[in-house]
Amino acid sequence: MLHSRKLLYINEIARSGSIRKAAARLNVASSAINRQILALEEEMGAPLFERLPRGLRLTAAGELCIEHIREVLKNYDRLEGRIRSLRMQQAGKVRLVTTVGLAAGPLAEIISRFQSEHPRVFFQIRNDAGTMTVNPVLSGEVDIGLGFNIPPTPGIRTLGNFDIPIGVVLPPGHRLIAPGPINLADVVQERLVLAQQGTSLRDVINLAFARLDVHLEPVLETNASEMLKKLVKSGAGLTMLNPLDVITECRNGELVFRPIAEPHARQQPMKLFARARAPLDAATSLFVEYLLAELAGLVQELQVKGHIASDKSAAD
Repeated sequence: MLHSRKLLYINEIARSGSIRKAAARLNVASSAINRQILALEEEMGAPLFERLPRGLRLTAAGELCIEHIREVLKNYDRLEGRIRSLRMQQAGKVRLVTTVGLAAGPLAEIISRFQSEHPRVFFQIRNDAGTMTVNPVLSGEVDIGLGFNIPPTPGIRTLGNFDIPIGVVLPPGHRLIAPGPINLADVVQERLVLAQQGTSLRDVINLAFARLDVHLEPVLETNASEMLKKLVKSGAGLTMLNPLDVITECRNGELVFRPIAEPHARQQPMKLFARARAPLDAATSLFVEYLLAELAGLVQELQVKGHIASDKSAAD
């Protein structure tokens, strides 16, 4: 300690109202604490505590003293924290923007595994939707972005591309669960809960149904993928997402994914990207390499399950 232990003693007595209780909490003899308090009161020239039949109570001088003591102890805690940060300085920072579905799904697990190997790397994650994912990267608010249906954009360079097909998400036990792709003519007869109009996902869904020459009438629309998954789990209807958005739930047996049969099948391109003229620091470059390998592994898993027909992924 950079200051006398008397400060700790007085603070604890003020909190507990008793020398005996303070001694028990601090694991110090009551007589030792009492001697320190008497010595400090003599030094200050005023009693700090009023002795009562059932404990101690701060005097007016004691109130002034405890206010100072607690400020000193608070500053000491700050000092300790700053010294700890010198001993364990961050090895770098990764600033990433991604979709809500990816952030709540496989990306959380990927980041967790990366941090277990690189615990000194700090992450800052933002959620955005659709083409808005590009904006924080362009402005420099974040360093890398991961999203779907990202259009070619001046000032953006591609770090990796993965073509992920959308499909139908069903609850366990649904009558349309079967091996292989699903026919959209069967799906259109069901209650549907879908991404709302104007989102990039809904644009892909509309293209998939365009060949059927039917008017698509979902019972609910939302831009929240987590809500869509919960609605399907509750039996409110079927939805359409990409398999990465539901890979965790499918692994746990909470949902079932079926790819769409040709010729209605549609891809939802996923892109990892950064600013064109902004070099990535060491920590971000390390994570990009790790992330691309993890995404490739997920794509391979989806291929084995038959959710992706062939290897259509590429990394620059």
